[in-house]
Amino acid sequence: MSEATAQAPSARARSTTTRRPARSWLRPVVLAVLLIVLLVLPLYIEEFWLRTGFAVFGAAVGAIGLNLLVGTSGQLSLAHSFFLAVGAVTYTFVSGESGGLGVADLKGLGWPPLVGMVLGVVVAGVAGLLFSPVAARLRGIYLGVASLGLVFIGLHVLNSWTSVTGGFNGRRVPEFSLFGFHFASRDPQLFVLGIPFREAERLWYLGLVIALAAYLFARNLLRSRPGRALQTLRDSEVAASVMGVNVQAYKARVFMVSSMYAGLSGVLYALSIGSIAPESFGLFVSIQYLAMIVLGGLGSVGGAVLGAAFVTALPLIFQRYADAIPFVTSAGGSGLAAGEAARYLYGAAIVLVIIFLPGGLAGIPQRFRRRRAGPPAEPPSARAPESSPQSVPSDRPVQRSTPR
Repeated sequence: MSEATAQAPSARARSTTTRRPARSWLRPVVLAVLLIVLLVLPLYIEEFWLRTGFAVFGAAVGAIGLNLLVGTSGQLSLAHSFFLAVGAVTYTFVSGESGGLGVADLKGLGWPPLVGMVLGVVVAGVAGLLFSPVAARLRGIYLGVASLGLVFIGLHVLNSWTSVTGGFNGRRVPEFSLFGFHFASRDPQLFVLGIPFREAERLWYLGLVIALAAYLFARNLLRSRPGRALQTLRDSEVAASVMGVNVQAYKARVFMVSSMYAGLSGVLYALSIGSIAPESFGLFVSIQYLAMIVLGGLGSVGGAVLGAAFVTALPLIFQRYADAIPFVTSAGGSGLAAGEAARYLYGAAIVLVIIFLPGGLAGIPQRFRRRRAGPPAEPPSARAPESSPQSVPSDRPVQRSTPR
């Protein structure tokens, strides 16, 4: 073997080690800059964008939870809207007051909103835990159909349990407060750099903190031993069980964690719209969350956030700028409604992503890195052996000493 051939693998190894640090510091810097931008934005943007951002933060929490279930562990669930409803209704009942108008005699405990939020997450997790024996024994389309039954059960309960949910007409959601600090335009009056921080600004920071905590928890979970077990479970249940993973226990636990994420997302969703009604938690909501994780990229926490931003913000933006967008009109017009136009657009986006970007929006940076790096280097074993005097075979037969 020549000296150049012997030094080639070591040179490639040195070049790989020199490239790794650049990738390691680039991601934290980008995330830090993004966080600073999100912290400063309420000082410069108007109320519409603040409320849209809060809706995106709430949807991102639910999308991260569903991605842990579908993208990481490979379990199909269509019941995400049911667990959103559990979180929203629990928060409204625990923190709401008794009373009502007309035939609706509403009940409420009147507890602090923080307690209502925590109980919303816990009750949604308990509901997921109760369903987890079914989830642990089913897979694929069978689990999807079984979870679909929860949506219809939830809609029936929302329409029938009038004293808690308000029935068909829904119920007003109590405002959120934390240790005496109200996230509405009162108590106390707050000014930052001369700019009044009213309800929209305060809810923006509440959603940002919760979404950031949900993102970090999911990232750390995927990097831990349970996260690697879930990824092995997604690839092959047989291989996971051979490696010592308790398949049924892990499937039940990840279903519970995903349900808790959905419960927290349901609380934020209720706060963003100000009221809850059965029509807000139908099957279409579950399909929307599936669209979020498919668009963002299955198994990617950051991709779930991107997909949530795309699917949640698009109808609101279309509704805001309906007069300036072709073929889109406001309510009562002759063209496409904003919600319908948004559905057409992200429906087409799903098809394009599946065909051209199987890794979702989160896979775009990796695709650019591959193009910049060029084609992969050919492994040494695939190369033709170099000709050298020692490797040239001889035409003469091998001389052996045989007795005569």
